[in-house]
Amino acid sequence: MREFLACGTLAPMQQSLFSSNKTSQDSKQPLFNRKDLNPAQYEAVTTTEGPVLVIAGAGSGKTRTLVYRVAFLLEQGIIPENILLLTFTRKAAQEMLNRASAILDDSCQQVLGGTFHAVANLLLRRHGYKLGYTANFSILDQADAQGIVNLIKSSLNLGGAGKRFPTKRLIINMFSRSVNKNIALENVVLDHYNHLAEYLDEILLIRDHYKKFKIEHGLMDYDDLLVNWKKLLARFPDVREEIANRFQYVLVDEYQDTNPIQAEIVRLIASSHNNVMVVGDDSQSIYSFRGADFRNIMDFPKIFPNTKIIRLEENYRSTQSILAVTNAIIERAEEKYTKTLFSNIAGVDKPRLFAARNEADQARYVVDNIMARHKEGVSYGEMAVLFRSSFHSFKLELELANHQIPFEKRGGQKLTESAHTKDVLAYLRVLANPQDNLSWNRILLQLEKVGPKTAQTILNTIKQNEEPFTALKNYPARNSWKKGVENLADMLLSLQKPGLSPVSLFDLVVEYYRPVFERIYHDDYPRRSRDLDQIRDIINGYASLQAFIDDTALDPPESRGAENLSEAADKLILSTVHSAKGLEWDTVFIIHLAEGKFPAAQSHLPEEQEEERRLLYVAATRAKKELHFIYPREVMSADRLSSLGRISPLLEDIPHDLLRQKNAPRTSFSQPAIQRFKKKVTDGELAAGTTVHHPFFGEGKIEKVLGPRRVDVFFQRHGRKILHLDYAKLEIL
Repeated sequence: MREFLACGTLAPMQQSLFSSNKTSQDSKQPLFNRKDLNPAQYEAVTTTEGPVLVIAGAGSGKTRTLVYRVAFLLEQGIIPENILLLTFTRKAAQEMLNRASAILDDSCQQVLGGTFHAVANLLLRRHGYKLGYTANFSILDQADAQGIVNLIKSSLNLGGAGKRFPTKRLIINMFSRSVNKNIALENVVLDHYNHLAEYLDEILLIRDHYKKFKIEHGLMDYDDLLVNWKKLLARFPDVREEIANRFQYVLVDEYQDTNPIQAEIVRLIASSHNNVMVVGDDSQSIYSFRGADFRNIMDFPKIFPNTKIIRLEENYRSTQSILAVTNAIIERAEEKYTKTLFSNIAGVDKPRLFAARNEADQARYVVDNIMARHKEGVSYGEMAVLFRSSFHSFKLELELANHQIPFEKRGGQKLTESAHTKDVLAYLRVLANPQDNLSWNRILLQLEKVGPKTAQTILNTIKQNEEPFTALKNYPARNSWKKGVENLADMLLSLQKPGLSPVSLFDLVVEYYRPVFERIYHDDYPRRSRDLDQIRDIINGYASLQAFIDDTALDPPESRGAENLSEAADKLILSTVHSAKGLEWDTVFIIHLAEGKFPAAQSHLPEEQEEERRLLYVAATRAKKELHFIYPREVMSADRLSSLGRISPLLEDIPHDLLRQKNAPRTSFSQPAIQRFKKKVTDGELAAGTTVHHPFFGEGKIEKVLGPRRVDVFFQRHGRKILHLDYAKLEIL
């Protein structure tokens, strides 16, 4: 399927698009008048020559501006073939060009609009021979690319039995990260997959063979489309001139989401005429993990001298009381294009801040308010609960199910649906119900040398015994897998000791499962380990294992199938903030706004902390009429202890009078009892033996001061860590 649209040549217009008078030459109504645009939008639409940067605040009508600009350019006599509209989804391009066509009362078959990748594909079919490709090159999808990597691994005899070599999926992800972020593959491995550093030479070798294989077989993967488009423009002046002459007017949507390659493509296309308008919002740059580079939009005026900067600040989505809070959130950003959103939408309710006692109280607060809003006539589909990470909604999901509130979750798997958490839960389910054949089968297949047929044979034998764990211990296994069966049986028998709490049972399971876990998910088990930590935090709140099993067994909406998901559109939306960008709801709840949760504890570097601020800004600007900030005052810390949860530092920046507080003690906005380090801390304040607290690693003790602003800290649950005081949020206890 082609991911670009060609829109047709427009018929001559009888009058200006911006006329406020009816035409007397025919019965047509005026296409639109100047009142359809506010002054800033009008300026952006009508400034046709030279570089233009449109800073489009949330809800400020950026799509409308792009649509009208396309129409205006055509009305000014620009031929459709000279306009290029670059977007991030095919749907966005289709919508814009359809709306432009409707405005002009004509089709626009010749305006080229689509995604960067789709336009690259089109141009490479014409010019790819310059790079050694024929016009009929094939594009690899993810599965194809992984298959080639697997073939190369086998041919090079890499990743054989017993080796913890990275999977084909992870290798492709490494390659893609390197390309999209313009970072050497060596640095990607060392910075993000350090536990696989021993295989760096082999990964580089696979990369070289992968490149050669694609060229020899006339193949391009998704990233190659951008890389090769940039190569064409950079290496071949004749091609660059031809493309630049065709696309005299370049429009780019969501410019803050571009990666370095895409920004360079835009620069090269427009280098001869500089007629480029990019639209975006630096305050909504939140996709660095996908390769998006915040610097692209900030440095645009440097790349294109004499850039005209136009700010769209009138918001057509939210009430002014909501915008006052969102403005306050982003005001503290270290680097930004200053703008102040304003609205004429009526509404006097201030956003609410609720300090819940714990996660359960947080869930109850959200459910109570959802039910209240629903009784007032607000549909479930007009409400959303947003969170930093997918697992933050687990308690809430259970509470919603208990109250039979329909919901749809977006942005990541449910915590209990990922493979590794399903593995751990299988042991607990077998303990609660030894007749659970599905869980038994999952457990047995984790044993080395045991396949589906053997697992079924074992299961048929032990399920006939009243004591299946003992029967497993005595099962006549072959020598090659006998030890594995015995270890599993010993662990299961240990779970039957009287007096063990649910969390103690979990700890015994994880102690057994850890080597299995690292063997099966060897390529990314450090990341997956955080999910197991979250499961432990949750089960620690249960007095009964059966109660925990029953709660996690609730039927999630996604499991009912796509046909049922479409039956009732009126569903509450649960979503990560990343998945919510571009959407809006009447009422929005943002949960887990506690330090170490939002912003995420892993955000140490200044640029990471800045992106967390922008992430909260995006979340808050989704609300139209009602906005709730919620955080639990009691949280389970990384060291497995219940501790005082502190309000997110991002909320501490909001002036008190902009929020309506409920159950939020005044100390929530004052200096915490534990002294918080500022960015500039004198090294003399720390010494060996000092007890400190870290939002992710928990409580620890300084072992050694290593030098200027660097300390060696031992954490009970996480071991020794070397931390830099400018980035680590350490606090003296």
